[in-house]
Amino acid sequence: MRSPGINPAPTGALLLLCLLWAAASLRSDLLPGTASQTNSSRLLDQACVLALFAILAAIIAMVQREIWPRGQSLLGAVLVGIGLLALPALLVEFAKARVEGSTRVALFSLVPVFAVVLEPYLGSASQSPQRGGLAAALVAVAGTLLIFPVELPRSIVPAIAFFGVVAAVASVASANCLAVKIAQDQTLVSLSGFGALAASSAAILLAITGLSIERRAPRIDAWTIPDFLALALLFWLMRRMSAVRMTTRFLVAPLAANLIALAFLRPGVQLRAWVGLLLIAIGSGWLLLAREDEPEKSSSPLGIN
Repeated sequence: MRSPGINPAPTGALLLLCLLWAAASLRSDLLPGTASQTNSSRLLDQACVLALFAILAAIIAMVQREIWPRGQSLLGAVLVGIGLLALPALLVEFAKARVEGSTRVALFSLVPVFAVVLEPYLGSASQSPQRGGLAAALVAVAGTLLIFPVELPRSIVPAIAFFGVVAAVASVASANCLAVKIAQDQTLVSLSGFGALAASSAAILLAITGLSIERRAPRIDAWTIPDFLALALLFWLMRRMSAVRMTTRFLVAPLAANLIALAFLRPGVQLRAWVGLLLIAIGSGWLLLAREDEPEKSSSPLGIN
C-alpha cells in the first residue's frame, strides 16, 4: 500500500473551481438584477464561451509548438467535449422545465458514484481505486438528498425529462473518466490542444442545436471570465487528479453554495439540512483526501476493501 500524499495545488484548484460554480449558481440571489433579465440563448452563450476558450487554447498550443492529439486521442477529445460539456448541457436545458432545480442538483450528486464504478474500466491505468470510495460517495449523496429532496415524476413526459438528467449524469461521469485517461496516459500530447478540440466539438454541437431551436443573440459579458477560469481549471486538473476526485466538484460546489447562502442570505436552516451538509462534507472530504491503494493490490474495482 502506498500513501501518495495530497498535492495542495490540484486540491486548491478544485476548491477554487467549486467556489466559481457556487458563486455562479447564487449570482441572481446575491446580486439581484444581474441575471435572468436577458433575451439571450443559454445554449448559444455556452457555445460562445467554449468557442473562445477553444481559440485561446489552440493559440497556446501553437505558440508552444505542442503535439496535437491524433488518431484515438483525437477521437477521444471529441467524445470528451460532447460527453462532458455539450450533451449534459443539452439534456439539462431540455429537462429544466419538467425537473426542479433541487432535483437536478440531487441527481448530479450521483456523478461520483458513477465515476467510482466506471473509473476501473474507462479511467487511466495509472490510477488506483480509493479505499471506501463507493461508501463515501453514497454518504455524500445521502447528505445531498437531505438538502435537495428528489421529486419523482408522475407522468410520462416528466419521467422522460427525469431520465434525461440521469443520462446527463452518466455522460459526465464516463466522459470525465475518459478525459483523465487521455490526459494522464499520453502526457506528451498537448493538453492545450486536447482542450481546444474538446471545447470546439462541444461548441459546435451547442451552437447548431441553439440556432435550430431559438434564434437569439448570444451574450458575452464580464461573467464570462469566471467561466473561462473554470474551464481552464477543469482541463488543468485532468492531468493532476484522478477522475473520482475530480467529480467531487458536484458535491463540494453545492456545499459551498449553501455555506455562502448561509453567510450572506442568512436563511433559516432545519436540523435535517445541517445533517445533510455534514454528510456531504464527510463524503466529499474522504473522496478528495483519502489514500489510494496500489492498482495490483486493489481487491475491488469499486474501491471497497
